[in-house]
Amino acid sequence: MKQIVTIFALLLVACNPKLQQPTVIVPQKYLYGGYGDSITLEKEWWKIFRDTTLNRLINIALQSNYDLKSAVSKIEEAKANMKVVRSQFLPSFDFGRSATVSGDGNGDISQQYVLEPYVSWEIPLFGELKAATTSAKANVEYAQWQYEGVKLSLAAEVATTYFTLLQYQRNLNTAAESSRLRSQTAVLVDSLYKYGMATKLNREQAYSLLYTSNADIPLYERAIAQTKLSLNLLLGQEPEPMDYITDDNIISTKYIPIAIPVGIPSDLLYRRPDVMSSYASMISAAASAKLARVARFPLLSLTGEGGLISSDISKLFAKGSWSWSAMLSLTQPIYRFRALKNSEKVAVERYNQALLAYRQDFLTALSDVEKALVAISTYREQLAKYQELVQVNDTISKLTNQLYLNGLTAYLDVIDAERTLYNSQMEYSNLIATQYINYINLCKALGGGVE
Repeated sequence: MKQIVTIFALLLVACNPKLQQPTVIVPQKYLYGGYGDSITLEKEWWKIFRDTTLNRLINIALQSNYDLKSAVSKIEEAKANMKVVRSQFLPSFDFGRSATVSGDGNGDISQQYVLEPYVSWEIPLFGELKAATTSAKANVEYAQWQYEGVKLSLAAEVATTYFTLLQYQRNLNTAAESSRLRSQTAVLVDSLYKYGMATKLNREQAYSLLYTSNADIPLYERAIAQTKLSLNLLLGQEPEPMDYITDDNIISTKYIPIAIPVGIPSDLLYRRPDVMSSYASMISAAASAKLARVARFPLLSLTGEGGLISSDISKLFAKGSWSWSAMLSLTQPIYRFRALKNSEKVAVERYNQALLAYRQDFLTALSDVEKALVAISTYREQLAKYQELVQVNDTISKLTNQLYLNGLTAYLDVIDAERTLYNSQMEYSNLIATQYINYINLCKALGGGVE
């Protein structure tokens, strides 16, 4: 008996394939800084921008987006599949009913009527149930983290699209204001031209500036309309004008966050949905590798059946019609042209691929955070310098116009000053939107907020 126990223990040890450990190299801190040793970003991280319209848009998206609903359905599918997997290793009970009539050339007819329940069970001796359950649970966790990933990406995409929309609205306002001012200048230069105080070239240059800003107005009107349609799609709703997004929704540096505590790099191992889903996928692959290994070991099956059998249907329930049988069988695979061994090798290689994907996803997570941090710090400085540039260019434009009206400079200087101011205003608007998006990218790179 002791020898049998020892052999069984050795078989259990042999059931586990040799797999690499899921280790990753984690740096102690972020290369480009960060604040705090723990992440204090709230769960609804988008509220750091203090924009009620953005809050409304994201709440609608989280309730109505079809990709998110599909992710929820995949979780339910994985949970149901886990129950299916477990049931495969439990006894199955069935009930059979049959009626058979046969005859021969002599006119003899035989009949048999059967009412027979039966039970069958493939007894998991080598951890098949545990491995299959582990794999199924990991698939549930994978689906849950995939859902968190879709949710995080959706919120980030809505926020990015919203701030891009506000950028276009600011650009449109800049173009419209520039058009208004240039129209006044063009009328003035046209009047000077009529009285011989300006050349025809000056007049045409003034109208050229006006037409340039006028041409930008439909450009940004189109961009605004198309961006709103993109928001409609993210919100899971039919195209609508979104009149609640008005000129009162202004993009400026006023609500750009100062700093976000990003914690330490190891936090990403437990927070990033893509890293966690990769880890769950790896656990599932490891369990599948064990199942492929176990398939090479003996299979113990128990089958039992019993019921009522009679050659006369009227006597089917009579005394003595009961019969039963039971069978216990042990099957050992001998040779299948290396199919089982190669199946195990396939499963192990799939685990190796999942392990490499896990390590790669962690590196990607680190890189995402570092890129967001360096972008925030450099864009902060660039924004401050560009704000000074816009102010200086505005002063230059006003002074140049005044000098021209006093006959102290050429109109070409006015054109250069106007163009420089207009371009710097547009670029400043783009930089503000980009900095908002940098913070969105950082929140996304960190895996969102905490409970």
